[in-house]
Amino acid sequence: MNEYQVSIGETTFEGRTELIDTTALIDYGSLMYITLQRATTAREAIRIMDELVSTYGYYSSGESFSIADKKEAWIMEIIGKGPGNKGAVWVARRIPDGCISGHANQSRITTFPLNDPDNCLYAKDVILFARERGYFNGPDEKFSFSDAYSLINFDGARWCDARIWSGFRKVAGGMDQYFDYVKGENLDHRLPLWVKVDRKLTVQDVMGLMRDYFQGTELDMTKDFGAEPYGNIVRWRPLTWIIDGREYFNERAISTQQTGFSFVAQSRAWLPDPVGGILWFGVDDTYSTVYTPMYCGITAVPSGYAAGNGAMMEFSDKAAFWVFNQVSNFAYTRYNSMIPYIQAEQSRLENKYVTEIKKIDDESLVWARREPKRFKKIVYPF
Repeated sequence: MNEYQVSIGETTFEGRTELIDTTALIDYGSLMYITLQRATTAREAIRIMDELVSTYGYYSSGESFSIADKKEAWIMEIIGKGPGNKGAVWVARRIPDGCISGHANQSRITTFPLNDPDNCLYAKDVILFARERGYFNGPDEKFSFSDAYSLINFDGARWCDARIWSGFRKVAGGMDQYFDYVKGENLDHRLPLWVKVDRKLTVQDVMGLMRDYFQGTELDMTKDFGAEPYGNIVRWRPLTWIIDGREYFNERAISTQQTGFSFVAQSRAWLPDPVGGILWFGVDDTYSTVYTPMYCGITAVPSGYAAGNGAMMEFSDKAAFWVFNQVSNFAYTRYNSMIPYIQAEQSRLENKYVTEIKKIDDESLVWARREPKRFKKIVYPF
């Protein structure tokens, strides 16, 4: 998130591997960082990303981006053109107000409106390039980005889109109709790109979506043989294995022990930018982490999260990464006995932050009206 409350998140989908251009200069990470240095709105970020890859080439494989500001949220999908073809093809769709979307390592944009620039933007050659490469040969209005550049298969449905479905089902009715798809049994019955939520979501509701492991469904990870006696939601890799010639697999949930960090980006138009944008940041497992609020106007990162505090292979009890890893690793040994205590403290801290932020919001509005020129940057309050 930058100082204008513009935030970008990503997931990678491989897509057509022949479209990876290793001679290009801009990979997806650089694309995000450079764009956040320049963009003041989500719509402007999309334009800048297009300009960057057109000028310097796109290095990475297929990528889905969540791009949001204080008024709009978009989902953008992009893939390169392969060696010798500088640039990328892409589509971006604005998520309607009152709706929720998601992406999880599988391209999800299928057909899209061709003449609705308020809600859909795309590379001018996104369809033409697919025709030239033999990926598509129908009428323009039938063109599907995902079908052309990242065709769905069992892996994409069961291990990727199933996570989207599990988030959708918690906030919108009627999602059971797609269960045949998320199990990988009916790949033609794809999930909608977004769904309208049944009620307005709080930031804590969204944190809850990040802590999903298919609870209460047929795929509930506390109910299968991998849970062992203590209802553990952790599954070690590999994802699949073979015994006596038969292949088995684990589920792949939103909440996984492989998480290095996660965040919930919150943008609020009714507040000045320095306090309007909050990045709720957590390290290690989403199920046991504590999302810590960091205003987009802070001048320094809390010491426990600062770069240079600790190292990947050297334990430090002053580094949040290592502290949360230690706690979660203790919990793995007797998960259903220990996790209630961890989550009680997790709730206490996150509720405390939400309460304190309300006070800071009120004080900030008063301060901003009194001294608008000085209200540019804030120090970390917690």
